[in-house]
Amino acid sequence: MAKYMRALKFLLVIALVAAGLGYAGSSHSLMAFDWPIFAICMGLAFAVQWLMFIPAYIWQTERYFDLTGSLTYISVTLLAFFLAAKEDTRSIVLLAMVLVWALRLGSFLFTRILQDGSDHRFDEIKPNFARFFVVWTLQGLWVSFTAAAALAAISSEATLELQLWDGFAIALWLLGFAFEAISDRQKRIFRADSANKGRYIDSGLWAYSRHPNYFGEICLWIGVAILALPVLQGWQYAALLSPVFVIVLLTRISGIPGLEAGADKRWGEEEEYQAYKQNTPVLIPKLKR
Repeated sequence: MAKYMRALKFLLVIALVAAGLGYAGSSHSLMAFDWPIFAICMGLAFAVQWLMFIPAYIWQTERYFDLTGSLTYISVTLLAFFLAAKEDTRSIVLLAMVLVWALRLGSFLFTRILQDGSDHRFDEIKPNFARFFVVWTLQGLWVSFTAAAALAAISSEATLELQLWDGFAIALWLLGFAFEAISDRQKRIFRADSANKGRYIDSGLWAYSRHPNYFGEICLWIGVAILALPVLQGWQYAALLSPVFVIVLLTRISGIPGLEAGADKRWGEEEEYQAYKQNTPVLIPKLKR
């Protein structure tokens, strides 16, 4: 009973946060079917997770969890774009940013779990209906919050063609995307080499940051938010919390803390690892090795 009560509390918090985000993002949003487009997209984000939760729980699998998240990003952003029917350059670029990122990350994560066979993070969660449902619901909030700036801008009543200063936002997104894609590939190649089994990667971009993929992720979503900023109005500015949400999620909740704890447990007593940890920033890369 205590576990179900805890799950209900989590769901209540998620519902309150989602309601606040939906209200703010729907401010000055174009309408479709008598509903704000932003709210429709958020509703779809959660609906997809709840729908996929059913077979995932029945068959006790997390194999399609990350793929579902990526496909949800693609679905809600395309829906916002086509319902808004603005087709201005800013909306097109924002659409492309989200689609390219989601397609790359989704295919990478799906390939990884097919090769690994499972994700051990879900071992204790899958058998528990309430906890597993909360995780899928959280993914709906993750998609909604992370994509909020792009969705708010694409569905906004305001339109503004790209200006010269928007090049900074695009350049920042490109930098972040490159960092994330290259570091993910470097780590996958490193792990595929049997000689590196059980070892930590400290080469390539990983020689400059202990988590270069997360640095890239943060940069690209900041780029999205900056590009979205000029067409936001009123409460829509709350959507600029999107990169803040990503930063908090990766640095304080589900990303770096768990990985750092796991690394300390495995290699914490090794002098070489301690030297690597001491000389390599946890997130923001240092320019000189």
